[in-house]
Amino acid sequence: MATNMVSIPITLEQLITAVKQLQPDEQAEVAKVLVQVGLRSDLIALIQELYAQTPADDIKDDDIMAEIKAVHQIYG
Repeated sequence: MATNMVSIPITLEQLITAVKQLQPDEQAEVAKVLVQVGLRSDLIALIQELYAQTPADDIKDDDIMAEIKAVHQIYG
């Protein structure tokens, strides 16, 4: 069965009213999507912030390998 997309402009208040009329499980699905969208935008902001920082030049490959070995000794 093919699904056709329809675009209908509505206000935020109309959207909220429509969501309130959904069954509880459908409302939960909408809430889940909203949380995912929020988390995704937070993650994008964090990545952009990290890319904007100057890389640390004082960390050597030997230091990284020593840390990895230490973690392996602790957690096997």
